[in-house]
Amino acid sequence: MCVLQNDPQGGRFFGRKVLVTGASGFIGSHLCARLIASGADVHAVSRYPHEAGELTWHRADLTDIAAVRAIVAKVKPDIVYHLASHVSGSRALEAVQLCASGNLFSTINVLTAVTEAGCERVILAGSLEEPQSGDETPSSPYAVAKGASTAYARMFHALYRTPVVMARLFMVYGPGQYDLKKLVPYVTVSLLRNTAPALTAGGRDVDWIYVEDVVSGLVASAHAQGVVGERVDLGSGKLVKVRDVALQLAREIGSQAQPQFGAAPERAMEQIRVADPADAFAKLSWRPSVGLQDGLKRTVAWYAGRLEAGTLQPASTGALVAQLAQ
Repeated sequence: MCVLQNDPQGGRFFGRKVLVTGASGFIGSHLCARLIASGADVHAVSRYPHEAGELTWHRADLTDIAAVRAIVAKVKPDIVYHLASHVSGSRALEAVQLCASGNLFSTINVLTAVTEAGCERVILAGSLEEPQSGDETPSSPYAVAKGASTAYARMFHALYRTPVVMARLFMVYGPGQYDLKKLVPYVTVSLLRNTAPALTAGGRDVDWIYVEDVVSGLVASAHAQGVVGERVDLGSGKLVKVRDVALQLAREIGSQAQPQFGAAPERAMEQIRVADPADAFAKLSWRPSVGLQDGLKRTVAWYAGRLEAGTLQPASTGALVAQLAQ
């Protein structure tokens, strides 16, 4: 096993048991690759069966408290990352139950199980969509579920001394995102195929953050002192319009096709939020290192390589983690 030599925080994972929910997702795959390369004993949770490999898989539905308790009791993790989430920007009524179950109830179960069993730290992945304050009306079922999850995490820390850190993730992009409905992969793959992506007017300002920078922030959140019970922003601190990102991708790719702005409907109550990188540095000694132009360039190269090789489909998690760890 190769242990990272240039990751001062990562070395502190060597031989530690780390439980990761959402390990098969975009961010989870990158995090697992970093943890494995740092020498951690990584245990991953999924509702679906996975192949063996450097990850030890545990199959469970996180909405089942008995199943969550059983996994935590079996693994006895030192550190827990709760990344599993039902990610949806839908404003449809049917999204309410899905988001409450997949985001809020699963989070309560994980917090309950680790509080009962004990661990050194649990890192909860939040979202830029969360309301900033209790007076703000949530913009979607997903937003209210993530905001409520953060509120429960604060309560668990205050009442039960649960060692939780709430990492609020902004708009994460980069290689390995196979959900082609998300903006960056959708625009990138469309233009690489010389097809015009249908977009909104693109006027929303967004804080974009490269996936490996997010992983570095999550790694730092596991060991930083004085951050338990705190929320920390993992974002760039800069706002760039959706339209400008799409046009930058078009320039990088050089496709004859161009984004079609205004061809897709706008979402109601879209929020504009920017991270506080100064606060993140004060709490974690972390700051993003990959600028948007470089990050988009790396992302385009990754998708272009997969399209050329004919491998642009969801890889097995073990294979994807192996690719990302190289």
